[in-house]
Amino acid sequence: MSESRITYRGIVYPWHCDHMGHMNVMWYTGKFDEACWNFLAMLGLHRSGFAQDGTAMAAIEQHTQYKRELYPGDTVTIQSALLEVTDKTIRMLHKMVHDASGEIAAITMVVGVHLDARIRKAIPLPEAVRQRALKMQQRAIAVLQEMPEPA
Repeated sequence: MSESRITYRGIVYPWHCDHMGHMNVMWYTGKFDEACWNFLAMLGLHRSGFAQDGTAMAAIEQHTQYKRELYPGDTVTIQSALLEVTDKTIRMLHKMVHDASGEIAAITMVVGVHLDARIRKAIPLPEAVRQRALKMQQRAIAVLQEMPEPA
């Protein structure tokens, strides 16, 4: 897994909560979606580039684990990391942390595919994006190699 980056900071508002009093799953998904777009922008995939190139990104797979309930007034931070980059896809991991306790509230893994927006077919990622992603992975590998072995 690559180094993590902060891709979202926010708060749970009362309208994010369901009849049980905690944040509804749709809002976890929404906050993770914002983190995805921030992470993609860090890699060089921006709305303006999509419009200029006639390209897009689309989620094709997502798995979420809910670890802790969140309530109105709770603040959260999402840290995102690159798990894998292929010719046409990016696999990302997002970890939502309850700021006050430091506990993980939820984790999601998302696979996004780069598309030709006109014909809605997968196409290769721009080479500059792939190179940024690969550098991100190489930095993570270097950090892992410098870590001492567990006792």
